[in-house]
Amino acid sequence: MYRPRAFAIDDAGVLRDVLRRRVFATLAAAIEGRVAFAYAPLVVDEAGVRFHLARANPLAALAGGARVSLSAIAADAYVSPDWYRTTVTVPTWNYIAVEGEGPVRRLSAEELRALVVEVSAQEEAKLAPKPQWKLDKVPEARVDALLGGIVGFSMAFDRFEGKFKLSQDKSPEDIAGVIEALEARGDAASLAVAEAMGKIRQ
Repeated sequence: MYRPRAFAIDDAGVLRDVLRRRVFATLAAAIEGRVAFAYAPLVVDEAGVRFHLARANPLAALAGGARVSLSAIAADAYVSPDWYRTTVTVPTWNYIAVEGEGPVRRLSAEELRALVVEVSAQEEAKLAPKPQWKLDKVPEARVDALLGGIVGFSMAFDRFEGKFKLSQDKSPEDIAGVIEALEARGDAASLAVAEAMGKIRQ
């Protein structure tokens, strides 16, 4: 992705944290000369990610070693020029984006089952105090049938980078104006961007 120096983030720990919060990503790969896209929840590992796709999904047919690209937008919001306190300029968009790329490996049946359990556990934990749903609530024959309809992959990143476009190229006064206006909007996306801008400013 295009990454002006002010917005480039290469700290893998920071990028993994973004993916763990965002979880749902866009995946892309070249199939027969065309780019095919898929969308999947992730489990984030130290070296990459794991995900699963419906067996009928074109990307599910990828062989081991095939290259896949990943993109996730963690937060984004429109920025009005009226919010700047010292700069006269045009509208823009602030956002946090993470990209990764690398070869995939097809998961074994045992690894796929473990992945489904892990994805469920990580998302159910966010619903506390609700008791966690677990796979053992589903009859084993039904589990086997459902697992037969999906394919799991592990992807090792050999490119992993982020872009945090959060007004770092603006004055402290302008940044404060944008944060104030985004907080006033009050929607979840604007608040997420305002919070990220505040952390960058510190």
